[in-house]
Amino acid sequence: MTGERLRLMAVHAHPDDESSKGAASMARYAAEGVDVLVVTCTGGERGDVLNPHYPPVTGGPAEMNAIRRAEMAAAAQALGVRQEWLGFVDSGLPEGDPLPPLPEGCFALVPLEDAAEPLVRLVREFRPHVMTTYDPTGGYPHPDHIMTHRVSAEAFAAAGDPERYRDSGEPWEPLKLYYNHGFSMARIRAAHEALLALGQESPFGEWVESRAAREIPEREVTTRIQCADWFDARDEALRAHATQIDPTGFFFAFPRDIEREVWPFEEYELAESRVPTTLPEDDLFAGVREVAE
Repeated sequence: MTGERLRLMAVHAHPDDESSKGAASMARYAAEGVDVLVVTCTGGERGDVLNPHYPPVTGGPAEMNAIRRAEMAAAAQALGVRQEWLGFVDSGLPEGDPLPPLPEGCFALVPLEDAAEPLVRLVREFRPHVMTTYDPTGGYPHPDHIMTHRVSAEAFAAAGDPERYRDSGEPWEPLKLYYNHGFSMARIRAAHEALLALGQESPFGEWVESRAAREIPEREVTTRIQCADWFDARDEALRAHATQIDPTGFFFAFPRDIEREVWPFEEYELAESRVPTTLPEDDLFAGVREVAE
């Protein structure tokens, strides 16, 4: 790999996930010359319109799919990254007690090897040194997020094995796998405390003190990427997903000047490394650069 351009693959469930989980890190790496590829497993066609300022989408899943593809293209441009679709159908988020069955043919019901094959093929084609995805819980219990973890872990394990997925390209072994920390109570608490220290009202107060918030488990943080200079790119990408992101809502509740001061980074959990590295890290390519240079 001597002198080879570094490559990062970020695997996400739906269009918009890439902009709320690790977006500023990706923008930083892309600006520094890393080849960054976002892989989106589904079209997000069963997603609801979550932005109250967006008009209703009346054309069903087909119209939503078309809108979200356009949104994804704008977000990728804002971040300076490439993007590919795996082509699976959004499973939707089941609600109720008991939960209803998932829709036939949706991503979460595809057999694992069938769901992982196009990602294995893409890994072998793109040849990432580093992959990022969700932890085994999916970050939250959406069936597509959990399935995204499963196919990512399968692809990371299998892409370098010539005996597996034999008709899916020449083997390539990624060197590191990370889990995004897309949602962090530590970050929310830091924002809350910083606002109170400045004598300002915190929009997070009631929630931070709630029992539900206290019971959210905090996963291990191994890696922090300094990326405050790319928060504007992240925010532009978030706003590009206009069906999903309220520009006056949760994602923008942390004043950016305060965020840059108290939380100027994004966090990751190193799940597996095939190169030596020392924790904690400040670079997703720690240990990889020494091999690639």
